[in-house]
Amino acid sequence: MKLSELIHGPSLIPELTATDRNGVLRELLQSLADQGQIPEDQVETVARSAITRENQGSTGFGKGVAVPHVKHACLKKMVATIGRSSHGVDFAALDRAPVYTIVMLLSPADAPEEHLAAMERIFRYLQRENFRRFLRQADTTEAIMDLIKEADESND
Repeated sequence: MKLSELIHGPSLIPELTATDRNGVLRELLQSLADQGQIPEDQVETVARSAITRENQGSTGFGKGVAVPHVKHACLKKMVATIGRSSHGVDFAALDRAPVYTIVMLLSPADAPEEHLAAMERIFRYLQRENFRRFLRQADTTEAIMDLIKEADESND
């Protein structure tokens, strides 16, 4: 599985307007709904699930990155998107530093193996210092997708 196959390009948000964690989660989910990737009438339900997941333990793993993820029965396929904040968002990250890059992964509730495989792929990319740095600097949808495709090619 390539990251470019998982990330839905049209729903990327190169500059988030939300300034808090819950607002960021809702903004990313709304972007996915606006692009037909999740049912519009399920945005708030999935947002509540994502917030509950965050309250159990932050998905901000440090180094300026968070990977909120949700498995939900209303989801028919796995999809991910990315949001960037040039100002940083408090995600209660492990290193207590602000988060600038948020990679949100949504999966059907009945696909736990695929969810874990996607999480592994996302984390493998995000472990790379250069990838995180360039992702943080990429300020357009095209620049983000180009970076992901380039990382896919070097990962083959």
